[in-house]
Amino acid sequence: MITRTEYGLPAEYVHVYSGKVRDLYEAPGGRLLFVASDRISAYDWVLPTEIPDKGRILTQLSLWWFERIADIVPSHLTTASVPPEVAGRAMVCERMAMFPIECVVRGYLAGSGLSDYRAQQSICGNGLPPGLKDGSRLPKPIFTPATKAALGDHDVNITFDEAVVAIGQEEAQQLRRVTLAIYERAAQIADDRGLILADTKFEFGVPSSGKYAGRIVLGDEVLTPDSSRYWPADQWEPGHAQPSFDKQFVRDWLTSPASGWSKDSGDPPPALPDDVVERTRAKYVEAYERLTGERFI
Repeated sequence: MITRTEYGLPAEYVHVYSGKVRDLYEAPGGRLLFVASDRISAYDWVLPTEIPDKGRILTQLSLWWFERIADIVPSHLTTASVPPEVAGRAMVCERMAMFPIECVVRGYLAGSGLSDYRAQQSICGNGLPPGLKDGSRLPKPIFTPATKAALGDHDVNITFDEAVVAIGQEEAQQLRRVTLAIYERAAQIADDRGLILADTKFEFGVPSSGKYAGRIVLGDEVLTPDSSRYWPADQWEPGHAQPSFDKQFVRDWLTSPASGWSKDSGDPPPALPDDVVERTRAKYVEAYERLTGERFI
């Protein structure tokens, strides 16, 4: 069970929701304060051990990306000026009516897309050629939406036609167009920095007030190691799982004999050892520094 993380915020910030990683507060003026904690999740569990600075890295990287795709789609961000108690790990955003789908785009074969391909040679209704391997580059990026699962459940891949039923024809077409455009821009930026953006997911909504009222707006985090698969381009080798800039050290340790834990047991996972915490933090920092060209302090 997720509980509210206490940040010592002023009384005018009222806690409204906690997810796996983020805590949301109602901010003065009716907006929302999004706070990225240092919590980390794996296999649908929030782990008892935090990764130091993870929330700051995710927030700063999202802010960096918002600037670089603003001409494609606006974001829900109104200001990064936040109370000092959450400085660097929070942003103030417009309230939005969120679309009930995850907008996933894949340029390479991995994760649930790989499982779907092996089962039916297609992903979300997108037919693919035979002979692709784990990590293969797809003929072109594909839009593979998914339903938003309740906390603790898995997202479920759906077809474009099912997305149309869920949100409407015009909206689904616009989300697909914007999702693919963001991916194309971000993949090129990542490539320039020696990284492959294998896949990523976005969330969109429509604010009822503010500068972009009534328009489709990008929400949540964007193009972070938690929402995206980044691979080092010089180590890319289709045929097996690729080294990545995310919580793979955590997943690997949890599924190793050293953890003494089984993801099928129903029991909560154990605390992470210090070396796994340190190596995971280092991967997040490296992703930030390689993408932005700035040192993380």
